[in-house]
Amino acid sequence: MVNNRSLIIVGGLAAVAWLASNSLYVVDETERAVKLRFGEVIEENIQPGLHFKVPITQTVRKFDTRVLTLDTDTSRYLTLEQKAVIVDSFVKWQVVNPTRYYEATSGDETMAIRLIQPRVDESLRNEFGRLDLQQIIAERRDDLMIRPTQELDALMRDELGVSILDIRVKRIDLPDDVSTAVYDRMRSEREREAREWRAQGQEEAERIRANADRRRQVLLAQANERAETLRGEGDAEAAAIFSEAYGQNPEFFTFWRSLNAYRASFDGERDMLVLDPSSDFFRYLKGPTPLDDTSGEE
Repeated sequence: MVNNRSLIIVGGLAAVAWLASNSLYVVDETERAVKLRFGEVIEENIQPGLHFKVPITQTVRKFDTRVLTLDTDTSRYLTLEQKAVIVDSFVKWQVVNPTRYYEATSGDETMAIRLIQPRVDESLRNEFGRLDLQQIIAERRDDLMIRPTQELDALMRDELGVSILDIRVKRIDLPDDVSTAVYDRMRSEREREAREWRAQGQEEAERIRANADRRRQVLLAQANERAETLRGEGDAEAAAIFSEAYGQNPEFFTFWRSLNAYRASFDGERDMLVLDPSSDFFRYLKGPTPLDDTSGEE
């Protein structure tokens, strides 16, 4: 009797333990869950915490709701002008609707990735196809991915119950033939800009040079005018001095000028003059001539 009672107690405890383990479940902070009855969802988006379910008839599926990363394959896209670019990108995504996610993927993350990746590829293909190569190179990569991210997020929320948080381009490469064409185009543009800058510089240099020449001519004219004025004033002052000196002693002045004339006439070794000996030119060579006394006597 005692053994039977012990077995009943042990069996009861085991039943209670089994019932508790199959009736209670915990949803972690990083998870969301759905409750199923024979595969049909009867409770959606179960929040973190301790919850109860009916054993056997009800099951629970938990999904990781942390931000996940999908590293996409490197793909080749054509631009608006039909030039190829090679793009390496990745996607940040997150489960936001557990029920829709379960219905679309059965909660299989691998299946979700297989469904998301073609959509990302299509979105990027459309985005690069509407831009030319210059826009792709010039625009910031973050700005380039705004439109695809928004469009794909709306689509994936409806189809898979996941949110596309971000699409990031890690690298954009150009095929060799496109790289050569881009380099040639950039070089021609830089050469054109250089020619324009040189032309503008030449024009500015000519303008500065013409202005400097004009100012030079004005300054030279002003300097010449000033020099002629000073020269005229000096000549007038010299003439006045000579006139005053000549008026004080005309004979001495005549003698002094004759000496200067002799010096200038006989300066060279081969100088020769043909003059009449009685010419007035030899007046002061014939003998001493008394100078007139201009002082006068009282």
